[in-house]
Amino acid sequence: MRITDIKVNKRIIAHLKKLGFDNLFPPQAEAFKTGVLEGKNLVLAVPTSSGKTLVAEICMIRSILDGRGKALYLVPLKSLAREKYNDFRKYEELGITVAMSVGDYDSPGATLRDADIIVLTTEKADSLIRHKTEWLDELGIVVVDEVHLINDVSRGPTLEMVLAKLIQTINPLQVVALSATISNADQMAQWLKAELVLSSWRPVPLTEGVYSEGKITFNDGSNKQIPRLYREELANIVCDTLEEEGQVLLFVSNRRSTVSLTKRLAPSLRKYIDDTEMKKLKKLAKMVGSGPSLPEASVTLARVIASGIAFHHAGLDNRERTLVEEGFKENLLKVIVATPTLAAGVNLPARRVIIRDYRRFEASRGSYPIPVLEYKQMAGRAGRPKYDEYGEAVLIARNESEREDLFFNYIEAEPEDIESKLASPRAIRFHLLASIASEMTQDQEEINQLVDSTFFSYQFERYEIDYHISSALEYLESNGLILDDSNRFTATPIGRRASQLYIDPETAILFRDTLSTSKVPTIFGLLHLICHSPDQPTSYVTRTESDEYIDFVYNHVDDFLIPPPMENESYDYMRFLGETKTARILNDWIDEVTQKEITERHRVGMGDVHRFTQSANWLVYAASEIARIIDASHHIPTLHKLRARFKHGVREDILELVSLRGIGRTRGRMLHNYNLRTLSDLHAVNPVELAQIPTIGTAIAKSIKKQLGVAVDMDVMPSEDTNLDEVESIQTLLDDFL
Repeated sequence: MRITDIKVNKRIIAHLKKLGFDNLFPPQAEAFKTGVLEGKNLVLAVPTSSGKTLVAEICMIRSILDGRGKALYLVPLKSLAREKYNDFRKYEELGITVAMSVGDYDSPGATLRDADIIVLTTEKADSLIRHKTEWLDELGIVVVDEVHLINDVSRGPTLEMVLAKLIQTINPLQVVALSATISNADQMAQWLKAELVLSSWRPVPLTEGVYSEGKITFNDGSNKQIPRLYREELANIVCDTLEEEGQVLLFVSNRRSTVSLTKRLAPSLRKYIDDTEMKKLKKLAKMVGSGPSLPEASVTLARVIASGIAFHHAGLDNRERTLVEEGFKENLLKVIVATPTLAAGVNLPARRVIIRDYRRFEASRGSYPIPVLEYKQMAGRAGRPKYDEYGEAVLIARNESEREDLFFNYIEAEPEDIESKLASPRAIRFHLLASIASEMTQDQEEINQLVDSTFFSYQFERYEIDYHISSALEYLESNGLILDDSNRFTATPIGRRASQLYIDPETAILFRDTLSTSKVPTIFGLLHLICHSPDQPTSYVTRTESDEYIDFVYNHVDDFLIPPPMENESYDYMRFLGETKTARILNDWIDEVTQKEITERHRVGMGDVHRFTQSANWLVYAASEIARIIDASHHIPTLHKLRARFKHGVREDILELVSLRGIGRTRGRMLHNYNLRTLSDLHAVNPVELAQIPTIGTAIAKSIKKQLGVAVDMDVMPSEDTNLDEVESIQTLLDDFL
């Protein structure tokens, strides 16, 4: 089937041909025979790189150009949102506008109103529904990427409820759900009243195998002997791929392994990199490994990048992850050693995918084998369209017995069924409060109608559903978040605000009960309160750190607003220590401790620090809103200052300075050290003298004066030299680099 055979607006066909599309893949052709172009719902469950997104794009463009409504594209991750946003902009030539939003959960999203395609994370979409965003009624189609993540404990319930709410409130609304191959795709299609296209076809054939004792045994019956060139077995498997000009993704279970293995593999890659690539790699390494007080992890990353290999995990900051991903896409980086989070992220295929670790360790569960679905997600990354004639996924076995087990348990196994996770008490409370606060459900019948639209209702018995609903309603009422007036439900002011703020009901209760009884807490006490909430991600304390944190809790017990658990060896106590560690990380951030010191002192990555601070920043705002509602206004000034300190990572004495654009913690502290401590001081200082202060320079001095409304005589200012400290956008850097 050819692109020209699709019965859509000729402008769409012409544009697609201009973009290089001609023939359709078999799953795409099958999808267009289902009636999806006439508005039917569709579940498209096919492997990675089989053309799912193009089907969704054509359906979205059709809806827009035919006047059927806007298109909403839902993704689980911010990184995917940015990728899709950049990709969809190729349709701007058709007059179609694209917008994206991934944060600010207390906003109605008015700036998105004029866009035709809106790319949102599921959580952002949920927050817009809670704010009764009017333009949602203008939707004609919603596309759900990675719909199998309904199976995910953290993201699944929100995805499920967003779909249920949209389906119930917008009529007609077309739903196109995209997924890798899943075992019970038929159930999902029945739930969504959708047509189903289920296929194992791939544009690049995939073979799966197990490496053991020097050879890979594949599921097609073939074997491949791996030349032994290095003592490190994984180096031999990696270089076997590089010999054929392929790339490798190597998955391991934890961050520490990504770094150690990358360093061990780096020396074996040199002969596969030509001089031109080496120059570009050195430039890429410099982009990663430059800057004052750089964390040791960033220095290490830069060093291995120069060898054509990189590690990738959640501890890297966004800029580092982006540079690594782009370097791999351009075939400069030959190997990425990653934790499994990469498999669920951006589109990053490779000739060979190696899964070294099929077991994972969690403090609460111990060591356990990963699900088949997760293995299939990683294996599905094998094979680069347009570059590779085949893809290989290879598990690593330690002996012959384990080889047989891996074949049986993973390669020959079917992925687990997707199951609703909405039965979680926290999840059902969170979403029922939202539906009541937004007045979507105001009585038992309306609640039942909403829940009946979920996958949860499709999979569970009625008595189980009723139990979970009644338990959640009882919890919300007994804790003062909703009122029940003769089976007529309304949210209390704190319940309504908690829903709008997108915080867990338990967080709202914690903030209300603590702030209403505390007088003047210390900054650390407030930081730990934030970390004690279920919405704040926290670090963990290793065995070697536990004594240090036990002593810290003992010596600072009066600072805590939440008393520590009584039993020192309990799981709750260890979690409390993890909260304490995170509070200390936050405290270092707002105390202007350098990135290098924070990461080395607490053994975390800058990606972790950014995640902790961004979440805490929001929760401090939420706490101030709760304090306002409960009339604990004495906390509000402190909380507002604390939020500003989180935003800039500074002490209180330079908050006024960093309010200026272009002035961060480093420049702000430098100005303060030169006795320029207020905006009035900056207004009065001679611009030439200002420009001569280290880290400032002519351009920043001019900017400061302009922001303060002071005209600067350009003739008296020194000419501007190129200042490498000026931060350019990642894309500008990448364009120059590539």
